[in-house]
Amino acid sequence: MSEETKQDLADRRGMETKVYQPAEDSGLLAAAVEARGRGRFLEVGTGSGWVAEQAAREVDAVTDVVASDLSPHACRAARRRALGDRGGDADESEQSAIDGRDAATFDVVRGNLVEPFADGAFDTVAFNPPYLPTDPENEWDDWMEQALSGGESGRELVDPFLDTVGRVLAPGGVVLLLVSSLTGYNAVIDRAEACGFAHEVVVEESYPFESLSVVALTQTESDSAPDSE
Repeated sequence: MSEETKQDLADRRGMETKVYQPAEDSGLLAAAVEARGRGRFLEVGTGSGWVAEQAAREVDAVTDVVASDLSPHACRAARRRALGDRGGDADESEQSAIDGRDAATFDVVRGNLVEPFADGAFDTVAFNPPYLPTDPENEWDDWMEQALSGGESGRELVDPFLDTVGRVLAPGGVVLLLVSSLTGYNAVIDRAEACGFAHEVVVEESYPFESLSVVALTQTESDSAPDSE
């Protein structure tokens, strides 16, 4: 991992101790959702819930929004945002409010990647994964580190996501995946193709030490067709 990447990870970790807040990559994913999002929408790894909120409020083609995260802190923050409080992370004492059944802009589910969801449930799935390559010696054992670090390759969560996301896609559905050059763009695309996805770039931006792209992944006809057995 380069010194610039180490510093970026440290800087981002320092700005918020529990929940990843909207940054340049979040804005890029939101732009892709505006361009390609439709129908029943899932954001995996929602963090503060900002992208999910943008999808629910700003994208007319999106009909329903579900946001998920493994972090309980992120789920509480996203739930607060869905209920209209954009103040960030929620304290443990606010759990009763998070569990309330008040009308919300979007639903929040705690879970690992797409495990909690039924087959064919979503027309659009978006994911801004933890992607910063991180030497094990530089790992931090907290929720913020987990929101940023993609392990040594940067693809520690990207690969299992690609392996499983096709299950929850409705026929004709699309995956919007943010890919950093730090993780190896070609390696991500190769994995996506091996999982039966065609790809195209929706939006991309270049920064001093990385390039970010959001790719739209669609299943090939053979992979999206229902099982005949």
